[in-house]
Amino acid sequence: MLTIKQLADYVGVTVRAVRYYHARGLLPEPERDASGYRRYGARAVADLARIHTLAEAGVPLSRVQALLQASPDDFSRAVVEIDQDLEAEIERLQRTRERVAHLASGDRLVLPAAVVDYLERLRVLGVSERGIAMEREGWVVVAVRAPDRAAEWASAKLTQIDDPTFRMLYLAFDQAFDMSPDDPRLLPLADDVCRFLATVEPELGAAGESDVSEFLVPLLDSWVLTASPAWVRLQALIEARGWTGWTQIERAQRRAE
Repeated sequence: MLTIKQLADYVGVTVRAVRYYHARGLLPEPERDASGYRRYGARAVADLARIHTLAEAGVPLSRVQALLQASPDDFSRAVVEIDQDLEAEIERLQRTRERVAHLASGDRLVLPAAVVDYLERLRVLGVSERGIAMEREGWVVVAVRAPDRAAEWASAKLTQIDDPTFRMLYLAFDQAFDMSPDDPRLLPLADDVCRFLATVEPELGAAGESDVSEFLVPLLDSWVLTASPAWVRLQALIEARGWTGWTQIERAQRRAE
């Protein structure tokens, strides 16, 4: 015969757990012997092992009590159901593990591969980490709504960034972020931008951001543009030269039409 501590040690639980099972009515509590100790036999060991195994498997204690009172056939059927539930839970956890494992790849958890490749290309070209972080957040906003379109646009951006003029302007914009709004370098940058826009005007607006959501362009503009007073000034200079917009830029008269 075992004391409560010996019973707990034998099954691999705590004395507190045994007492809790007593309180819940799952494990009968034996009478004390002449020396004042409660003594447990083989039946208590078997019952406690069943209770502990079922509880560890996540079976509610209310169901554990019913299972302990079930016939052998009913108990076997219930164990099969529990095993099936555990198998489903294992599959769910495995999927969760796979998603968590993607955290090691950083951006690839939430962004299409083409977007991640584009961000890496910017890093190689020397774009600041601040600039890359802003790009990343913007792409997340797009990908939440339309991951397929985000991948399509990113692929186009990868081609665009290979243009030496575009690349030079992109880097200039990135460097302008920390400039003062009255920095004289903003004036020639605005001129360079407008000259470039004139050469690629037929391609502008092809991305169709408004097709994704009417909120996308104003949402991105209100977040990105206001991040830098120099960028606000640069947009004003570009608008004064006949172009409007930021995320989706076009000639002013075209928007008026």
